[in-house]
Amino acid sequence: MRGENRISIVMITHNRREEVLRSLKAFCRDPATLPIIVVDNASTDGTFDAIQSEFPQIQLLRQASNLGTFARNIGVEAAQTPYVALADDDTHWEPGSASYAADLFDQCPRLAIVVGRVLNGEQNELDPVCDEMAHSPISRQPGMPGPPVIGFLGGASAVRRSVFLELGGFPDWTFLGGEEELLALDVATAGWWLCYVPQIVVHHFPSPIRDAALRRVNVIRNRLWSGWLRRSLKTAVRMTLEVALTSLLDRHARKAFAQAVVGMPRVFRNRRPVSLEIERQLALIERYGLTLKSILADGRSTAQRDPKQTMEVRRPKGLSAEDRRASYRTWKKSAASNHSTQPPSLRTN
Repeated sequence: MRGENRISIVMITHNRREEVLRSLKAFCRDPATLPIIVVDNASTDGTFDAIQSEFPQIQLLRQASNLGTFARNIGVEAAQTPYVALADDDTHWEPGSASYAADLFDQCPRLAIVVGRVLNGEQNELDPVCDEMAHSPISRQPGMPGPPVIGFLGGASAVRRSVFLELGGFPDWTFLGGEEELLALDVATAGWWLCYVPQIVVHHFPSPIRDAALRRVNVIRNRLWSGWLRRSLKTAVRMTLEVALTSLLDRHARKAFAQAVVGMPRVFRNRRPVSLEIERQLALIERYGLTLKSILADGRSTAQRDPKQTMEVRRPKGLSAEDRRASYRTWKKSAASNHSTQPPSLRTN
């Protein structure tokens, strides 16, 4: 089956006329001529008319209000293909990458989400998150097309449409920032695979048009809600205490914490903690300070983060990523030789 019959591109945009036109031009260079769906979140800068004029072949869905990342659900629902490549208005997939993702879905019936390698800016700098995804501490099962992860980048990933819709896609309450976490946890809980595949390349040109303060508030709030919805009680309490302490000196954290508290009654009614196995996998990722924790925290690549505006990721001081991985391997070998408690099984259900 040809690529255009298997995978569609779904992009969301809001008031980024120049960025979305640039990205669409890049997508249209793909010889596979993939179906493209753009969901416009009530833009007021002429984005809708510009797309309609320059790309009449593209399916354009205009929303009456800004739905944030929930608009991706609308695009995925409108797609007529079994797989969907997700894009932001400042990202585009390298020609052939979306079709390659479709090949992987065909070959791997348990694969639900595949995350691509992100190259930032004109210099095509590898996003540091990608290197750490490539060295995920979760054990790789036979048949997996790449290292398994529990988290993904919404603008640089492809999804199996049926699984995405069955699990509800992105929540309508996240708006923008950290929307991937809950879906990633539900995908893993349902026994599907999430894998990082560096052969899939996504180019990212970070837009200067963003409300960093609003996004930071959303990220912190959404991470708390996701924690209470799916993480263990111990982890959820720890996350809450971390944000509460941060809020003493950080007005954005304080605002996020207040919003999170207001929404807690609904969260508690829908609480369904992940299995002990998945909680152990998440704890292992967090224990060794990999920035996959950051993906779970805000769903953005490193290039989009301002160190002054994001919560610091804890990691052992003075250790490189390779040193931390070596430390884990040493600990694992020592535990086995001493017949002490074994490290948790990392097999994906």
